[in-house]
Amino acid sequence: MENKNRKYITVKGIVQGVGFRPYVYRLAVQNNLKGWVKNTSGGLYIDVEGKEVNVENFLAEIKNNPPKLSKVAEIYVEDRELANYEKFEIKKSNGAEGRVTLISPDIGICEDCINDIKNIENRRYKYPFTNCTNCGPRYTIIKGLPYDRYATSMSEFVMCSECGNEYENPLDRRFHAQPTACHICGPKIELVDSRGNKVLREDIIKEVVRLLKKGVIIAIKGLSGFHLACDAKCEKAVEKLRDRKNRPTKPLAVMIKDIYTVKKYCNAINIEEKILGSERKPIVLLNKKNDLLLHNIAPNNNKLGVMLPYTPLHQLIFDEGVDVLVMTSANQSGMPIIYKNDDAVESLKNVADYMLIHNRDIYIPVDDSVSMVVLGEERVLRNSRGYAPININHHMSNEILACGSHMKNSIALSKADNIFVSQYIGDVENIETYDRVSKIIEHFKSIYYIKPEVIAVDMHPNYWSSEYIKEQNIRHIEVQHHHAHIVSCMVENKVEDKVIGIAYDGSGYGTDRKIWGGEFFICNYSTSERVGHLNYLGMPGGEIVIKEPWRMAVSYLYKVYGDELDNILPESLRVKEISNLKSMLRHSMNIIDTSSVGRLFDAIAVILGFTGEVTYEGEAAIFLEYICDQNETSSYDYNIQLIDDEYIINTDNMVKELMGDINVNVKKEIIARKFHNTLIDFSVHMCELIYDKKHIKKVVLSGGVFQNQILLTGIYEKLISKGFEVYTHKLIPCNDSGISLGQLVIANEIIHKNSPLW
Repeated sequence: MENKNRKYITVKGIVQGVGFRPYVYRLAVQNNLKGWVKNTSGGLYIDVEGKEVNVENFLAEIKNNPPKLSKVAEIYVEDRELANYEKFEIKKSNGAEGRVTLISPDIGICEDCINDIKNIENRRYKYPFTNCTNCGPRYTIIKGLPYDRYATSMSEFVMCSECGNEYENPLDRRFHAQPTACHICGPKIELVDSRGNKVLREDIIKEVVRLLKKGVIIAIKGLSGFHLACDAKCEKAVEKLRDRKNRPTKPLAVMIKDIYTVKKYCNAINIEEKILGSERKPIVLLNKKNDLLLHNIAPNNNKLGVMLPYTPLHQLIFDEGVDVLVMTSANQSGMPIIYKNDDAVESLKNVADYMLIHNRDIYIPVDDSVSMVVLGEERVLRNSRGYAPININHHMSNEILACGSHMKNSIALSKADNIFVSQYIGDVENIETYDRVSKIIEHFKSIYYIKPEVIAVDMHPNYWSSEYIKEQNIRHIEVQHHHAHIVSCMVENKVEDKVIGIAYDGSGYGTDRKIWGGEFFICNYSTSERVGHLNYLGMPGGEIVIKEPWRMAVSYLYKVYGDELDNILPESLRVKEISNLKSMLRHSMNIIDTSSVGRLFDAIAVILGFTGEVTYEGEAAIFLEYICDQNETSSYDYNIQLIDDEYIINTDNMVKELMGDINVNVKKEIIARKFHNTLIDFSVHMCELIYDKKHIKKVVLSGGVFQNQILLTGIYEKLISKGFEVYTHKLIPCNDSGISLGQLVIANEIIHKNSPLW
C-alpha cells in the first residue's frame, strides 16, 4: 500500500480574481487528491491529502506553474494527520481582518473572450462586458475583501441560470469570475447626446462608429474611466478635441486595431509588441514610422503613445471598421479622470458630442498606464491600469502612509512587510484631485486593514500633504524629495548599501529652502548627504518659469553675459520684454535659486527655438530631445568646482560654447545633441570624483529627467564602461509617481533607527 499524506498549504500574493481556485481544483482532481481550497482575506488556503507522490506533484506544480495572472509571494506548507476527506471541494470565501491579501490589477481582454464575442454561435456574441477568470475588471470594481461578487460593483447584477452554472462549475473558465455576465443578466450600454438624452438605435456600436467616421467626438466609458475618442485620421476632429479640451500641443494617445496595424504607423521591436499585447495592455511610446498619421496627434515628438483594444467594448468598436482612434482621458485640463455617468454628462457636455455609457459602476477610477522601452527593458512612466496596485515585499516595522508628491501623485501604505503603491492619481492642484487622493487613501486603509501610525510627507511647505496632515491626528515625518526619489529606485532594485544617487528633475524642495533638481548624494534608506549639484541659478518670478521657460533662458544668459546679453540674444528671445527680468536678476528681487536640470533643459530649448508657454510638463525638454541629431558625439566644456565640500557643476563654459555654435550657424540638431552629451559627460565625471573620495561603485539614477532616452542611455552605458554598478527604474516610475515608495521606506528606517534625516 502506497504512503498517503496530508498538506495544509497557504499561498500569499495576488491569488484572488486570477483563477487560482479552479486551477487548484483541476490540479487536485488530476492527481486524485481530496480536501478543499478556500479564499480568505489572508490569502489562499489549501487542505489536501492523497498518495504521497501525487501530493508532491501537486505542490510542485503550484510552486512552478501557478496561474499566469497570479503573483505568488510566499507558500507555507504544514504536515497534518490524515482527515480522510471524501472529495475535493471549493469552500466559500471568508474575511480575516488583519491579514493581507494582494489585489489583482484590471486585466485586458483575453483571446478566448475575443473569440466568444466574435462567434455568432456563442451566447456572448457582441456582448461588450464579456470576461472570465483570465481577464476583465478587478481593482476598479472592488469595494472590499475577500474578492467575491457581493463585495464588488457587480453585486447589483443577479446572474441568470446559465451564468450561474458557469460560475459554479470548477472546470469552467468562468468559475467564480466575479464580473461574469451576459446579454440577459449583465450591464448594458447606452448612447446619449451631450445633454444626456438617450439616442435610440438598434445597433449602438454601429451608430458609434458611424458618428466617429463623421468627425464626432464621443466620450466612451471604459474599464476604469471615460475616454474622449475621435477619428485619428480626421484633422478637424483632432483639432476640435484639442480646442475643447484646452490641450493645444500635448501628445494624444491612440488606440489601434491590432499589432499588424500598429506596424503600419510605428516601428515596434519585439519587446514593445509583447508589452502592447500583454494582459496589462498599457500605452507604449513607440517610434513613429512615417507621416501616415496626422502631425497634430503628437507634434514635435518622434514618439507616439499607442495601445491596443483592452475591453470587449473597444474590440467591438474596432470590429465595425475603424483602424485607429484618438483615445485620451476624459477630463478637463488639470482635473482627475471622470468615471461616473452623471459627472460625465455634466462635465463633458461642452467637450463630447455624444457619450457611450454603461451601468457597471467603476468604484476606483484609474488612468491608462504608460511605458516605454529603453536599454532593452520596459520602463513604466505611469503606473495605473493593468499595473496598480503594486505590491513590494520589503521589511517594514510600522504601518505608514506616504502621501507622495504634489505632481504626478501616487500614495503608498505599508503593512506586515508589504508595501502597497497606488495608481497614478494626478497633480493635486485642486480640491477635486485632493478629494480623489483622500478617497484612495481611505480605500487602501480599508481593503488592506491598515491603520497608519505615521504619515510620511514631502518637505515642501505648500504641497497638498501639508494641509492633509493638519486634518490627521497622527505623527508625521518630512522626507526630502530627491532622497525619496533615490530610495524608491533602491527599493525596487533591492539595493541596501550606500549608493551614489543622481536625482535629475524639475523641482524639489531642498533642505536649504532652495529648489533642487540636479543633485548628487551619498545615501542609504535612512540618511542622505548632498555631495554635489548643478550650479544655482535664479528663477525670475519664481515658479512662473515652469510655464514661461524663456525666463530661464534669460537667467542662464545673464549669468554668463550680464547686461551685455542684449547683443547675443537668440531670435526666440528678441520678441520678449527682458528689461524687467534683467533688473530682477541684477538686484536679486523676486528670485528663487534653483539647481534644477529640468530648468536647464527649458533654457536651452528656448535658446534653440522653442517658443511660447509650456502647455504640459516637460514640453520644452521633449522638444529638445526630439530635435537631437542621432550621430553627433562631441560635447561642450564645463567646470566642476569643490566648494564647501560639495562638487558644483558650473555651466558657464557650456553656455558660451553653445552660443558660439549658434553664431556660426551650426545646426540646432547638432547643438541639441552636444548639450545632451555634455550632461552625460559631467554626470559621469561627478561620479568618478565622488568615487575617489567615498569609494562607492553603486550608482542610482532617478527623477523625471531620466524619462529622456538619450540621457538615460548615455549616462548608464558610460558609467557601466567605467566599472560602476548602475541601477535604474523599471516598474516604479522614475518621475514623481515613484516618490511615495521612497518616502515610506525612509520614514520606516527613521522610526526604526530613530536617526535624523540630514
